Formats: sequence, structure tokens, C-alpha cells
Amino acid sequence: MVKKIIGVLGLGVFGQMVAKELGRFGSEVIAVDTSEQKVQDIADAVTYSAVGDFTDIELLKNIGIINCDVVIIATGSNLESAVLAVMHCKKLHVPKIIAKAHSKTFEEVLYEVGVDAVISPERDSGYRLASKLLRNRIDEVLRLDENTSVIEFDIPDSWVGKSLQELDLRQKYEINLIGIRPEKGEPMTGVPISDPLPDEIVLVGIANSHTFEHEDYLGNIH
Repeated sequence: MVKKIIGVLGLGVFGQMVAKELGRFGSEVIAVDTSEQKVQDIADAVTYSAVGDFTDIELLKNIGIINCDVVIIATGSNLESAVLAVMHCKKLHVPKIIAKAHSKTFEEVLYEVGVDAVISPERDSGYRLASKLLRNRIDEVLRLDENTSVIEFDIPDSWVGKSLQELDLRQKYEINLIGIRPEKGEPMTGVPISDPLPDEIVLVGIANSHTFEHEDYLGNIH
């Protein structure tokens, strides 16, 4: 499985929590903050850390943000800094930009300038965000209610050629498979319980929200 490269801009309590969790699970993490002490505190937990102003696009280029799959802008109190960071990340063609907001107005502005997702500290913990990012195989999530979500993910190599009956996904992973797609975006079809699963397909299932948000339960399957 290819590791994601994730940038964390801002190392307050939330930023440090996310960076440490991602580093602990083996992701490549680039972390930056203006505080030398905060950078020192996180240095051993991440791949690369730097002291500097993340509103400086040249700094972002130099530390490798251009190579990131995801960037998390973890400052939730300075709107100007967050907006500049978003704009710089977009110029560097970062595929996914996530930003923290402390108010609804802040959140609306961030969406206006092009972030893909906004994190509210009252709603999302750093641990929960890190766990989501670590689930490399999960592509789409639709929450049905507090306990149930629909998820889509690439078939793990070890499942290819096995039937649903053999895999027993409901018992092992709390997933009830409801269909497959030949590829992302294609129409979904049903899966007979006794037929072997083909390679290079996208699986669609209903999962327990608590399980997939707090455990990387697909991360160790190859």
C-alpha cells in the first residue's frame, strides 16, 4: 500500500494531535509552525518538520508541500493565515485541502476559497481525523445515522477470489456488503454470496460508524 504524504500546517493542540497520530501509523508527515518549541516537540513523531510561516508559498515549496496528497491547515483562529494557506496549496495543486475553523462564518469563508473539508474542533477530534486519513482504501463515506454509514473501498488483495460466504465480513469487520462497482463512479451491481470476488473492483457496504472511525480495520489487509 502506498503511503500518503500529509502536510500539517500549524502545530497547536489539534495540529500536534493529528500529526502524531498520522506519524504513529506510518504516514509520511510534513509539519510546520512558526514556534520552534512546537516544532521540536513534534520532530520525532513526523517525517519532516520545519520552523516557518506557512503563509509563505516559497517555504511550502521548499519543505515539499507540493508532493502532499493531503494538507491539513490546523490554525483555527487566524482567518487571514488560513485563507492564504489554502490559496497557496491550491496553487501547488495539492489534491485535498482540509482546514480547521472555530466558527460557522470562518467555515463558510474557507469553503468559498476552495477547501475540500472543514474540521470543527467541537465536532471532530484530531484522533478521528487522523484515523479517517489513514484508511487509504476507503474512498467515499455517507453517514446514514450516528451508528451506520455507507462506505466504498478498493477490494483488498487477500479478498480476491474468495466469496462473501468465505470472508464473513459482517462478523469480522462489521461490514454488510451491498454491491460492487467495476470502478469508481460506475453503476453498482449485486454480488451473489457464493461467487468469488474479482480483482480491481470497488466494494460498497454498510458499516458500523464507530468501528471505521476509530480503527484502521482495513489498513493491515493486503
